[in-house]
Amino acid sequence: MSMRVLLADDHQIVRQGIRAILEREGFEVVGEGTNGREAVTLASKLNPDVVVLDLMMPLLNGMEAAREILQHRPGARVVLLTMHTEEHQIVAALRAGIRGYVVKTQAAEDLVYAIREVARGEFYLSPGVSRVFVEGYLTQAAPSSDPLAPRERQVLQLVAEGKTSKEIASALDLTVKTAESYRTRIMEKLDIHDTAGLVRYAIRRGIIEP
Repeated sequence: MSMRVLLADDHQIVRQGIRAILEREGFEVVGEGTNGREAVTLASKLNPDVVVLDLMMPLLNGMEAAREILQHRPGARVVLLTMHTEEHQIVAALRAGIRGYVVKTQAAEDLVYAIREVARGEFYLSPGVSRVFVEGYLTQAAPSSDPLAPRERQVLQLVAEGKTSKEIASALDLTVKTAESYRTRIMEKLDIHDTAGLVRYAIRRGIIEP
């Protein structure tokens, strides 16, 4: 029986290209999501063997989507597809339970191999990512910690994407007052007191794209 893969990326042409590669290799793509929220819903509904998530997606990025998927399905296998090779991103992904970290600049075979490895219960990091991670370990350079809780990061992403408190409340099933409380708490934790500063922080942390 072919391996069942769920794919989530907000660019249709990228999804089509990856789907073609995976189907050529004998995988069955059981669903496609256009953002992290869709990926979480589809993962619960379709129960795929492996979930491939783009890191930078609207509404909920790939890192946070992976956390939610793994919270509900601890045995799920997740591969993160990204352009980012910063050590703090790699560490955050591994701590979140993501087992595959693939850089988009690598050949298509890299993703195929990663999917097969994580399906077997192994970990896979693209070669460039492995080097960054090992160098960080050897120098004992501790990556900067993230002061925000998962829900706060989700709110931060929506704030940085320009969503109003009402839109954030609707997206996360919160009251408007609670959404505003989250925004205030985030600003206090980060010591950032304007939206432009939050946007810059979100870009630096790889939560949204510039």
